[in-house]
Amino acid sequence: MKSTDLLAETANKAVSRRNFLAYSGTAALGLVILSSCKKKTTTVDPPVTTDDRVNLGSGDTGILNYAYALEQLEAAFYTKVVAGGYFGTANVEEKKILQDIKDHEVAHRDFFKKALGTGAIQDLEVNFDNIDFGKRESVLMTAMAFEDLGVSAYNGAGGLLQNGDFLLAAGKIVSVEARHAAAIRSLLSPKSASFAGDDTVDANGLDVMRKPADVLMIAKDYLKTKLNGDNLPK
Repeated sequence: MKSTDLLAETANKAVSRRNFLAYSGTAALGLVILSSCKKKTTTVDPPVTTDDRVNLGSGDTGILNYAYALEQLEAAFYTKVVAGGYFGTANVEEKKILQDIKDHEVAHRDFFKKALGTGAIQDLEVNFDNIDFGKRESVLMTAMAFEDLGVSAYNGAGGLLQNGDFLLAAGKIVSVEARHAAAIRSLLSPKSASFAGDDTVDANGLDVMRKPADVLMIAKDYLKTKLNGDNLPK
């Protein structure tokens, strides 16, 4: 079957929110991996730590480590979600959506670790003490906050990358993160138009973007490991 036929067939099928997440996440990450396999894995030395914080590094390596740190955080969160009390009592659709998102985030985390090679930062320790994984509202509100933060982080970091291949990969991943954000919002407010509010889309119809320093300031509340982003591109 030709690729154009496959795309047409997929577009004509009725796709549930869950299946759409599964298809888009797998397809987008697959394209990222295929494009990246053509390049050699990064073999630069990891950033030098000069204090009690983990140094993300500088240049494109620093930005990739920045994204890797955020993906570590999200993967750890959703891993806890699917093992938590709320997940055990959730309906079938919610379970499938959350499981799909968890699988995507783990894949994103592993992709960045492989792409960075010896330049990757260490595994990070998380702090989820203020999240009640037994309560639906606590889990979904935190999930929405993480997804919105992730989208704004990729939007803000994209323009800082020098390597076009890295920018292409980041663009593919952020599109999946945006789908996650919309899916979580639809779970919180079924049958509403809340998939994108004023807090995520500006007056020009553009996604909100945050610079690394602002994102790290928010993310630090969920990390026991301290991060040093002082050398990241501005």
